[in-house]
Amino acid sequence: MITLRQSKERGHFRSDWLDSRHTFSFDTYHDPRHMGFRALRVINEDRVQPGHGFPLHPHRDMEILSLVFSGALRHEDDLGNAEIIEAGELQRISAGRGIRHSESNPSLDMPVHFLQIWIIPEATGLDPGYQKKRFAGGEKNSLRLIASGDGRDGSATLRRDVGIYAVTLEGKRSLEVPLGMGRHGWLQMVEGELALNGLHLLAGDGASASEEKGLVLTAGKEATFLFFDLN
Repeated sequence: MITLRQSKERGHFRSDWLDSRHTFSFDTYHDPRHMGFRALRVINEDRVQPGHGFPLHPHRDMEILSLVFSGALRHEDDLGNAEIIEAGELQRISAGRGIRHSESNPSLDMPVHFLQIWIIPEATGLDPGYQKKRFAGGEKNSLRLIASGDGRDGSATLRRDVGIYAVTLEGKRSLEVPLGMGRHGWLQMVEGELALNGLHLLAGDGASASEEKGLVLTAGKEATFLFFDLN
């Protein structure tokens, strides 16, 4: 079964410095029909104007990934990490028993566009952790593992049996993605057009897949998306 979550149906918050779209319930946006999918709790697509950002705030017991697609994101936390995440890079925070951090756009003239993803960990009260990795680039038309439960193939390490893949599929190219027994998939579009088992997806759209033996993905024009392999 494949269920479409269209971009236009997402929650939306807008201020003078932030444009944020929520695939699942988040902060003041609450929809009991969309509280997450399996271990995937949050997908927020954020655009932050130059010189603005989120002040110091706490998290706990959550795996948090931020993937920057354009611009840059400044991060500081109470573990002593302070750095810039550039376009094409991801940051992984294991909040564990508690972490405080801030995120801001260091540019004077360029917005930052990024996805923030929350994964529910296998256990609570763990030690906090931090990583930065590059996710963009590499071979097109294939699944590129960027985060996993065991950190294989140089991916960021999550405290959950989840695989997250970044894909750029060239126009008219197809890709087959198997789903293992008892596994579930979520596909999140970033740019372009894609057919998922014949279902049409555009930028910002998402789709869940359960009880499917596999998925056939075909790009209309070049498509960039994330695929989540979930237990």
